[in-house]
Amino acid sequence: MIALDIAIICLVSVLFVLVGGVIGWLYKQHSYESSYVNVHPEMFDTNGNIIPDEILAVRFENDYDTTTDHEEEDNE
Repeated sequence: MIALDIAIICLVSVLFVLVGGVIGWLYKQHSYESSYVNVHPEMFDTNGNIIPDEILAVRFENDYDTTTDHEEEDNE
């Protein structure tokens, strides 16, 4: 009787893991397909249409040069 209980518990556990994996995979696919781009409210005009010609993209690069002009004058 104990062996039957253990077998049923193992079978149910494996089924829960499989069903949870399938549901998680389907939800991941749905969330990737439904969210196309993270769009901010300032990218829309008054009618709710995206403004493609007035969007400005800015890229900041790290400046790893720690010397300043004052330090360079002292070294000369």
